[in-house]
Amino acid sequence: MAANRKLLISAMVCATAIAGLTACSKTNDPAEGSGATKEPAAATSSKAPADPFEGLTADQIAEKGIDTAKSATSVRMAGKIKTDGELTDLDFAVDNKGACTGKMGVEGGTAELLQAANVMYMKGNDAFWTAIIKEDGASDEEAAGAAELFKGRWMKMPAEVKSEDGMDEICDLEAMIESMDEDKSDRKGMTKGPDAEVNGQPAATVVKKDPGGETTTVYVAKEGKPYLLKIHVVGGDEPGTMVFSDYDKPVNAVAPPADEVLDMEKLGEAGDSGAGAA
Repeated sequence: MAANRKLLISAMVCATAIAGLTACSKTNDPAEGSGATKEPAAATSSKAPADPFEGLTADQIAEKGIDTAKSATSVRMAGKIKTDGELTDLDFAVDNKGACTGKMGVEGGTAELLQAANVMYMKGNDAFWTAIIKEDGASDEEAAGAAELFKGRWMKMPAEVKSEDGMDEICDLEAMIESMDEDKSDRKGMTKGPDAEVNGQPAATVVKKDPGGETTTVYVAKEGKPYLLKIHVVGGDEPGTMVFSDYDKPVNAVAPPADEVLDMEKLGEAGDSGAGAA
């Protein structure tokens, strides 16, 4: 199902942002992203009386941000992604117990995602379902009919669909953590940048410039735990920004009421029965 693949792509690009210091993509100014990404412009910070990263190289500061993120029990990620030429807004939170909540916007439509008790649900508006279904080759009439069927309902994802399409990894914080050390070369050869602030938090910045023209700036908290706060990429094939927040905060994921749920597995069984009868 096209909706599954698009949601998977969006979420996993953001997981990659944590793992390899590669930003989720966008084409507009970072301040024009979702609400969580509208932080004040970078400015020199003088709040910290002493530099907690004194004596560390830029590579070591980036490593420290990654190592601290590994210890988090939850995190929120918000930004914009450009996938196959399409701009997608993304804002979701995930914890280490499999709870996950969030939303995404694509082609003028919006959809919500949640996972509770290891069951994943997704609810989109008419514009979202119409765009997604038409992308899979459906006619205008077919897309409109499907959008009407899904209207106001949560789609319950069967376990096999989650597994086959890799969607089970979207709400798996442990999987994200395990991916963090897959390619340490991504955070080698960095240089220190000017101190800044992200949503009012003082941050150190480290910068990596690739020969291809891509420049990646990583923001690491200077107060409290040295968590990753933001990753910003300019140039290259996929410029963009991703903001990380709400570390170690509870993710409140509650399954939707049964009368608002459309079970994809049962829907598929009904379709198969109809096909057989024909």
